[in-house]
Amino acid sequence: MQVAVDISLYPLDADYIPPIKDVIERLNQHDGIEVVTNPMATQLRGEYDTVMDALKQEIAATFADVPKAVFAIKILNNPL
Repeated sequence: MQVAVDISLYPLDADYIPPIKDVIERLNQHDGIEVVTNPMATQLRGEYDTVMDALKQEIAATFADVPKAVFAIKILNNPL
């Protein structure tokens, strides 16, 4: 099943840009996922399991590196 995910990271720190760039770079390294960024969010498209496995891995890595952060995630099945 194909999905589209809209994800935004909000590091709760004055220096918030580096963690955002880092997670986008890491997401771009996953095979089978289309990654599109804009000023407000990053969109991921691909097979459900592939996208969710990448998100699980990269969210955990971000939480391990960033003391306080919020991810806002929207998931659409059967994207256009």
